[in-house]
Amino acid sequence: MIDPVTGEIIDQQQIAKQLLAQAKEQGVSLVGPGGLLGSLTKTVLETALEAELTEHLGYDKHGAAPGVNARNGTRAKTVLTEVGPVEIQVPRDRDGSFEPKIVRKRQRRLDGIDEIVLSLTARGLTTGEVAAHFDDVYGAQVSKDTISRITDKVLDELTEWSNRPLDRVYPVVFIDAIVVKVRDGQVRNKPFYVAVGVTTAGERDILGIWAGDGGEGAKFWLGVLTEIKNRGVEDVCIVVCDGLKGLAESINTTWELATVQTCIIHLIRNTFKYASRKYWDQIARDLRPVYTAPTEAAARARFDEFAEKWCTMYPAIRQLWQNAWAEFIPFLDYDIEIRRIICSTNAIESLNARYRRAVRARGHFPNDAAALKCLYLVTRSLDPTGRGRARWVTRWKPALNAFAITFDGRIN
Repeated sequence: MIDPVTGEIIDQQQIAKQLLAQAKEQGVSLVGPGGLLGSLTKTVLETALEAELTEHLGYDKHGAAPGVNARNGTRAKTVLTEVGPVEIQVPRDRDGSFEPKIVRKRQRRLDGIDEIVLSLTARGLTTGEVAAHFDDVYGAQVSKDTISRITDKVLDELTEWSNRPLDRVYPVVFIDAIVVKVRDGQVRNKPFYVAVGVTTAGERDILGIWAGDGGEGAKFWLGVLTEIKNRGVEDVCIVVCDGLKGLAESINTTWELATVQTCIIHLIRNTFKYASRKYWDQIARDLRPVYTAPTEAAARARFDEFAEKWCTMYPAIRQLWQNAWAEFIPFLDYDIEIRRIICSTNAIESLNARYRRAVRARGHFPNDAAALKCLYLVTRSLDPTGRGRARWVTRWKPALNAFAITFDGRIN
């Protein structure tokens, strides 16, 4: 920083050291009521308000007023800041035309406080827990209604986000549903549908979140996919999903050329449901040659060997794999880089883990809108530094090169 009067460079670190030494000498704490940071915040806000009023009136403090309007004293006002409640003196003008911007009329908290509330809510804290947090940390009384009104500010943002235009083509789209407890007369489990697309630049794009109307079903998925298509998605190369009955037909109804790939991890997990726990390790080892086979014929041969060993004891496993075979084998035709990323829905499972953590902390929601608001707050809080996006893009580059060759003309 440069001193506007002398033109000398101001050493901010030296100033900070002097302030800390003076505060320590006078027994002033760094934070809390009457703390150093609170005093600095008060000084900065009051100085900024005075500067705004000077610009509004056209003359400096203690100067002669050029017109009828003039300064008219101050009024005390307490605002909640990131360092706690701070009482400031807001300057006034005679005719009441002064509209401050740094601390607006009737504004009782700085904008940074709203972001703190949204961040805490995104991590699953209830309105009561957020209020308790402000009381414990800042010594400030913030009502539950105020916190609820702050979080309601994102509803318009949620609507705009849910209806935004999407890319024309996505190499891969992952779809899944999570179960959320919602009070609808009584507390019951409701599916909330999530779709994540990978752009041609290798970036993750959360396409939307939809509240279901009952159990997870292919019919509802058809409506979700149709909405995604109506928002501009003309083509999807591969859709990775679980083995829900009828889902493949819904996908191909929406995008005729899309390849439907069953999540291999889901398939293996469902296999374990039919087997005794003590055999899980052996079954996992014997299944590996099936989903790592170089061709469909080799995979069929390896599965016949697996079935001969295990399906006499557990015949339901054979039925499970036979029903899912048509959606299991597509990835065997692709390059190893493509296989690695479409063999599971891990790309969306990691997102769902964040959703579940926030939902679990809340217990249940009064309605669908409250649940959607919570899930969207989690979405907007993801990857604040951008480092996750950079890692994601780097990891997807080899696969995107393979996609460009395999689906030549569709994603270029």
